Amino acid sequence: MINKRLLIKNLLAHNDENSFYDKKRKLNIGEKEGKAKFLKHICALANSNPKNNSYIVIGVEDEDNQIIGVDFFDDSKIQNLVNAYLANPPLVAYENIPFPHLSSDKVVGLVSIRAEGGKLCSLRKNIWKYYGGTVFLRDGSISMPKVFDIEIKDTNSEIVSSIESHAQNNIELTLDGVFDFMNSRKDYNPSYKVFKEYFVVCWAAKEKRQNGEVYYSRVDIELINEQVKLFYSELDEVSISLTEDQFKIVEYVQLGLQDTYKYYPLEEVVITFKDNASYDIESKLLFKPPQFERKTLFHLYNSNNALLEKLKNKIPLSKNDEKDIHNLPATYLLCYFNNFGEAKEKLEEAKPYLKIYDYNVYSLCKESIRILRKIRYS
Repeated sequence: MINKRLLIKNLLAHNDENSFYDKKRKLNIGEKEGKAKFLKHICALANSNPKNNSYIVIGVEDEDNQIIGVDFFDDSKIQNLVNAYLANPPLVAYENIPFPHLSSDKVVGLVSIRAEGGKLCSLRKNIWKYYGGTVFLRDGSISMPKVFDIEIKDTNSEIVSSIESHAQNNIELTLDGVFDFMNSRKDYNPSYKVFKEYFVVCWAAKEKRQNGEVYYSRVDIELINEQVKLFYSELDEVSISLTEDQFKIVEYVQLGLQDTYKYYPLEEVVITFKDNASYDIESKLLFKPPQFERKTLFHLYNSNNALLEKLKNKIPLSKNDEKDIHNLPATYLLCYFNNFGEAKEKLEEAKPYLKIYDYNVYSLCKESIRILRKIRYS
């Protein structure tokens, strides 16, 4: 089993970006340009490595390989995005890898790409400035479009195999990972469980009881064998249940208007551990958007827009404005669920201004965007 933290270190130490490995400061698939560039790199890496894995490491400075991290990214449906835009799509997985020097809300993103079927991958349809039918290949560290007949060559299998073999997990790495987790999360009741005498899962959370039900916030769950952060949430409530071979997480989102809120199931994630030292992760979207009176939403939507204009123009907020702005992300979210089509764009537009105004409100905004992204690609 590959220790993903060690794999990232080996990739960074092996060489600069090349035909089987790319690195990025951050990833933004919420905008057309960022989405198009991401798909371009996926396509190019798949075509340049038909018989081995390719990787994109996210959260690293380009000049000096400094690991600075990015926000936890939990879009398990990223394969749906790849399938929608690429013909002969590769298998793509996004994993969140914690590093000891990063804060608990930051990770390094690891995108693994595996070509399927030996056929050329190409854009299925137009996106941004790239045309449908375009084929991309890696030219050194650059993903380039190719418009001529291409012969797929396998030149990296031995190198990639060597890098992966030097990233195999061992007992020492597993024990170190358990101790690191238990010490770093000791304020939130850390626990661990061994599945199938092999897999070690650690988790920590703040317990909350409401109406006889147990929920958890500030949830952090890691698969120690691979050094992968399986789940992280500062704000949303989560229920956790275990059996001898399964770890199940149900995530809830709190939504409502005018101080009347309710928990709505968002997603169920079930990790099933097998006897052959493998595991499966299955996710199922449970969310059914709540519907509210359109007249009330229209009033709140316009109030949100007025608040956003004040932020943009640096107009001081009144006391009522300061209270209302904490509800701005959730209100835009509800408006979008109730067919206010431009609410998503307004939420994205508000993000940089909320970051300047108040970090707590900015965190709520990021959480709302995360929920929108998860539902959209499901």
